[in-house]
Amino acid sequence: MIIDLPSTTTSHVNSKLVQIREQGGATALGRVLTLVIVTDDGARTEDAIDAANDASREHPCRVIVVARGARKAAARLDAQIRVGGDAGASEVVVLRLYGALADEGATCVIPLLLPDAPVVAWWPFEAPPRPADDPIGRLAQRRITDSAAERNPIRALEVRQKHYAAGDTDLAWTRLTLWRAVLAASLDLPPYEKVTGASVTGEADSPSTDLLAGWLAARLRIPVKRVKATNGEGIVSVALERRSGSIELERPDGKVGTLTQPGQPARRVALQRREIRDCLAEELRRLDPDEPYEATLKGLSKIVRGRASSGRAGAGKAALPTGEPKPSAAQAKAVAAGNGADPATRAKSAAKSGAAKSPAKTVAARTGAKTATGKATASKSGKGGS
Repeated sequence: MIIDLPSTTTSHVNSKLVQIREQGGATALGRVLTLVIVTDDGARTEDAIDAANDASREHPCRVIVVARGARKAAARLDAQIRVGGDAGASEVVVLRLYGALADEGATCVIPLLLPDAPVVAWWPFEAPPRPADDPIGRLAQRRITDSAAERNPIRALEVRQKHYAAGDTDLAWTRLTLWRAVLAASLDLPPYEKVTGASVTGEADSPSTDLLAGWLAARLRIPVKRVKATNGEGIVSVALERRSGSIELERPDGKVGTLTQPGQPARRVALQRREIRDCLAEELRRLDPDEPYEATLKGLSKIVRGRASSGRAGAGKAALPTGEPKPSAAQAKAVAAGNGADPATRAKSAAKSGAAKSPAKTVAARTGAKTATGKATASKSGKGGS
C-alpha cells in the first residue's frame, strides 16, 4: 500500500503512520533499526529503495528516504508512506524536500526515528567528503557509502581514506568478502609458507581492487603491486608469491574464478559480482566500527602501482629461458654485422663481441703476426673483448 501526502509536515506523517498501524491491527513492531537513505530525487532513487526493501527481509527496519529536489523551488515537503508488499519487511517513508528544505534533511528525519533503535545512514551514490560531520551522519552509528557509484571512484576512495571516522564503511569494501574468504582459506592449506610478494590486477577505476591490495598489504605486511587490467571487469586476478610457488586466483569473466596452487588441481570458485542488496544486508549485520576496513585504508599507502596487464596473474614475466643471459646491444650489433660480410669484417665483429677465435688467429694475435687478420684481432683484443 502506498499513501501520498503532498505538501505535508513530519507531524502529519507521524500521525498517519500511527493510524495505519491501528487500522492494520499491528500492536507490536519488530523493527531493529532505522535506515536513512540520502540521495538526490531522481530515477535512481527507486533502485536504492528496492535494495533497502530486499535487505529489510533480513533486517526489519524503518526506511526513511531523504530525496533532495530542486533547490530553486518553493520550500515544500512531499511525503509518501509505503507499507505491506510495497515495503518488504519494513515501512518506507519517502521525504521529497524542495527549496530551502533540501538542506534540512536531518531536521525532517529526527521526528521519524524509531525510539531506542540504532540509526544507519546510507549514501547510495554521491556522498559528502566527511560523512561523520554531515548532519544526518551525526545521527547515525554506522555510515555507509559506495565509492564505486561516484563519478571518480578512485578519487572518492582517497577522500574516504583521508576523512575516515569510526563507523564509516564502503560497499566497495563489502564486495570483497568472497575474495577475502577464498584467499584466506587458500593460505590455511599446506605448505604453511610466508607470502613474500603479492599483486592484484583489476580495472583502473575499480576501488575494490585498490581495497583488496590494501587489505593484503595490511595483513601480510608486505608491499603489494596494483596492476591495471586491459580487459575484464572489477577485480581480475590476485597472485600471492611463496617459496614453493604462487597462489593465483583469476576471474576474467566476472562470474567464476579459478584458484591455482602448487601441487593441487585447479579449482573453480563462485565469485559472482555481488548485488547492492546483498552488500547492504551484510553491512546491516554489524553496528560496531569496522576495524579491518580501517586497517585496509591505512594499507593503501603501501600499494605499488604497476603497468597495465592483460589480466592474467602471471602476466608480465620475462620471456627469456631461465639461466640464458640476454645479449647486449654491442653483441647483437656485432652478430648482425658479421652475417654476409667479408672475412676481415667478420673477424672484427667476432673480436668486438667476444666470440671464440680459432687457434691460428689466437696465436697470431699473441705473437704480433703481421697478417691483416692478425692486426685486426690484436688491436681489438687489447680493448678487452673477452
